[in-house]
Amino acid sequence: MCGINGIYGLRDLDKSKSIIGKMNADLAHRGPDAEGELVEEGIALGHKRLAIIDLVPASNQPMTDPSGRYTLVFNGEIYNYQKIKSWIGDYSFKTQSDTEVVLAAFIKWGPECLKRFNGMFAFAVWDNETRSLFIARDRVGIKPLYYKLESDFLIFSSEIRPIIKSGLFTPKLDKNGLNDYVRYQTVHAPNTIVEGVKMLMPGHYMTINESDYAIQQYWDVRTASKLSNKSLNKEAAQKLVLDQLRSSVESRLQADVSFGAFLSGGIDSSAVVALMAETASKKVKTFSVTFEEEAFSEARYAKIIADKYQTDHTEIKLTPGDFLKDIPDALSAMDHPSGDGPNTFVISKAVKAAGVSMALSGLGGDELFAGYDVFKRSKKLLNNKWAMSFAPGFRKLVAKPVKWRKKSAAGDKFEEILMLDYWDIDHTYPVSRKVLSQNWIDHLLEGHNNHKNEVFDIANSLIAYGSGGFELPDLSKVSVCEMQTYMQNVLLRDTDQMSMAHALELRVPFLDHELVEQVIGMSDDVKFPNSPKQLLVEALGDYLPSEVVNRPKMGFTFPWEHWLKKELRDLVESNLESLGNRSILNKAALQELWERFLNGDKRITWSRIWYLVVLESWLTNNGINE
Repeated sequence: MCGINGIYGLRDLDKSKSIIGKMNADLAHRGPDAEGELVEEGIALGHKRLAIIDLVPASNQPMTDPSGRYTLVFNGEIYNYQKIKSWIGDYSFKTQSDTEVVLAAFIKWGPECLKRFNGMFAFAVWDNETRSLFIARDRVGIKPLYYKLESDFLIFSSEIRPIIKSGLFTPKLDKNGLNDYVRYQTVHAPNTIVEGVKMLMPGHYMTINESDYAIQQYWDVRTASKLSNKSLNKEAAQKLVLDQLRSSVESRLQADVSFGAFLSGGIDSSAVVALMAETASKKVKTFSVTFEEEAFSEARYAKIIADKYQTDHTEIKLTPGDFLKDIPDALSAMDHPSGDGPNTFVISKAVKAAGVSMALSGLGGDELFAGYDVFKRSKKLLNNKWAMSFAPGFRKLVAKPVKWRKKSAAGDKFEEILMLDYWDIDHTYPVSRKVLSQNWIDHLLEGHNNHKNEVFDIANSLIAYGSGGFELPDLSKVSVCEMQTYMQNVLLRDTDQMSMAHALELRVPFLDHELVEQVIGMSDDVKFPNSPKQLLVEALGDYLPSEVVNRPKMGFTFPWEHWLKKELRDLVESNLESLGNRSILNKAALQELWERFLNGDKRITWSRIWYLVVLESWLTNNGINE
């Protein structure tokens, strides 16, 4: 796991060397073990290394093949690299690293090598003979890759900050990105919060030479999914899930450094730890966050799993004072603004301090196995589409008492869904993921609202009837939406930036592309969560104690509601004040939102406040003007 940088097209060698050196310095946190540069006319490549496999200096990067034609910078891990190495055959390997396997595989197969890789990755290969650059990103989007393309250069990096600090252009706030952020607490790829800076999409690669460039897709979850699995009965589906997940966990235990696992005591992290304990050759190290506030602490459930599998378990006790002390560092570590992240920052810091450089996480289990309420709600709406025959006025009358009774964000969303023209998933899903109600969005963006809904566009392109003929099962349609929106643009991005802030590599077994392809192809009958993540739980059987299976779902969260009103209040108010002084949002709306939160309005939860605090902090820290 590492950080990569590159500039294509600059002719000034001194300028290229200066910029790539600064970009490497900006990624120092991602790779404390080694660094390297290649600077030639027209190309500059930089690398910061976090050594996980084959720790010797020969595996440092940039790595050039024996002929001197191809040079690689690589961020990630290829879990099946030993198998790929045996397929290549005609390459004289100098190391035992997966990095050299990536280089040799590209030389042998070109872009087709991507279809052979099982892993998480973002990498670039420079071809010195054709003077061309190849850049690729993994299928699911676990590893990030940002770029800015101009008429005379391309600059790319594992993070957005080295690009905007490169001095090659003046970074400005992207107004469409702001609209997206206010709606969904993130900006959806390929766009970012900075005008002109893009993300290479998951499952895509770019080729660029002196006369042209092209971006192509090599993996699509819809066409890759094993739709023949629709015919599987529950027993066959459960066996397939267990076998595939066990294989995924086992392959992710390859490391030449100390490793462990995040353990919340929930179904997903417990499943990962159980299979690690079965497979690992030594005692598994596990880590969980605990709180003084018992209502938020998952310590009891984590300990049940730790005791069952006799792990070397560490509880990270967090007080408001501890968190307050870490908040400035967490905000500074944020590479792109988001409503999530500090959770992972805190536990990653503690795990790294314990001497661990790689850990496994349960991220992805909810998205694959219908762990969120939106899965059941979407199915219920589809089954009740007959209600759309009632006039909108009547539906509005029905919605009002429900909204009044619930007095929550969920009540606001219910009213909005009732008023939609269609209850297909591509229409209802975008409402479910909104941070604020449409009225609040309009209020905050007064004068700046372009009314474009990125999540609707994504959902519509992925699953709308007639869009490419991809007829996934209904629950799989929700999974695909989750993977392409919230998971990719919030969870995975935050997990990468907050773990790598401490040079900690996180691996995510649930997002093994082969497991994803199998589960997305399964029918609603075997996946419907009559109980939480029923297919996964039944597949695991006795691996999971009943106390863990039947516990209330808490999620990995902190007591934010209390902290924002107490220990973090000054921080919140100062950032909201600064944000209101900009011309991009309605200052009166920001103040009203904060006052509603302080007064206990159940429609305005902590997450409706925090992501705006993060936005202002990030814009200030990175010198972005509107």
